[in-house]
Amino acid sequence: MLAEKGNTFFIHTFGCQMNHADSGIISALLQEEGYVQAEQERGAGIVLLNTCAVRENAVERVEHFLQRLQGQKKREKGLIVGVAGCIPQYRREEMFLRYPAIDFLAGPDTYRTIPSLVEQVRRGGKLASLEFNPEETYQGIEPARDGVTSAFVPVMRGCNNRCAYCVVPFTRGRERSQPFNAVLLDVQKLVASGYREITLLGQNVNSYCDVENGYDFPALLDAVSREAPLARIRFTTSHPKDISESLVRTIAFRPNICNALHLPVQSGSSRVLDRMNRGHTIEEYLDKIAMIRSVIPGVALSTDIIAGFCGEQEEDHQASLDLLSRVRFDSAYMFFYSTRPGTFAAETLADDVQESVKKRRLQEIIDLQNHISAELFQEAIGTVVEVLAETESRRSSAQLMGRTAGNRAVVFDRELYQPGDLLQVRITGATSATLTGKPVP
Repeated sequence: MLAEKGNTFFIHTFGCQMNHADSGIISALLQEEGYVQAEQERGAGIVLLNTCAVRENAVERVEHFLQRLQGQKKREKGLIVGVAGCIPQYRREEMFLRYPAIDFLAGPDTYRTIPSLVEQVRRGGKLASLEFNPEETYQGIEPARDGVTSAFVPVMRGCNNRCAYCVVPFTRGRERSQPFNAVLLDVQKLVASGYREITLLGQNVNSYCDVENGYDFPALLDAVSREAPLARIRFTTSHPKDISESLVRTIAFRPNICNALHLPVQSGSSRVLDRMNRGHTIEEYLDKIAMIRSVIPGVALSTDIIAGFCGEQEEDHQASLDLLSRVRFDSAYMFFYSTRPGTFAAETLADDVQESVKKRRLQEIIDLQNHISAELFQEAIGTVVEVLAETESRRSSAQLMGRTAGNRAVVFDRELYQPGDLLQVRITGATSATLTGKPVP
């Protein structure tokens, strides 16, 4: 019989939405074996870090956690520390040596082994389960979820693209898709539970393909939207080369699919895109943007930008700034390039842009995008938008935070509304990241 403390676990999640979805899978697997999820780390008998290796700063955050947990293990005898996800898959050889706090490792394809790893650790020793399993989609596992407002549904895993800077193919393996009917079954359960927003997830979600039954991603998206007619439907992340007109027309035709697209471009220079092995030119990207806007007027667009990639010149950087000015994205995730060992870029390209130059270019990108976002958000003042309330505002329990269909964050007076409510809000103010407003009776 496990002691009460030893029977509890807490998961810290780092990285993307897929990692958050994976944490729900891990929680469900542990709970099936009788473990109890703790509300906070303090007092939990098992602390698990579910990790991301895509960005260097995410890796550094995990390292700091492990250093702290090493001291905590000296004070709390019996505490078990596990690391799951991309980092152990990516840096397997050095994990136990560099981080003595770790008791076990589990990769993205081996979450099912975590309960047995915990039991084996209790009997002594350090263990790793890091095999790739090209068949693993975690079909049939209903993830543990918080609340009944928004839910993630992973529909495919892995990535077949070999972008020069990216570790995902090394950490998550090749693409594999959930069966079409399995996705619809997951969505049916969420609808029955009252979820108001469903986000379909994949490293390259628009390459989803149920080969056996002949369904592509537009067909899946259409079916999901019909299965959950009263819920908002979103998806992420898309690769520009795989955006099709049929997908865009599906978004335009189905009223509950949100008119928002995250379309990572990474650079405004075709020369840099070629070095990145992105599979498209900037002209092709702009053609896709034009097509999207012609079919979905008012679509909200967001993107990713990397500053200072290998060989990037000032004219390449200027091309990225020009792209931001031309497209006018609602928002962007912006980073400067950091070498990820084992990638094509790390093995074959010189990281020859000085860090000071990378940081300067990144700041110029951030400043321009913030200016564009502020202008776009200012234009919303005075309009009435539909908002799905999600959580209390960080600043005051008298306010709620929610999002528009275009994925803009809105903070508004709470009045009698609760998370999960769908309401009309008149926008009264704006920053470059958030709208503020008052509910319309």
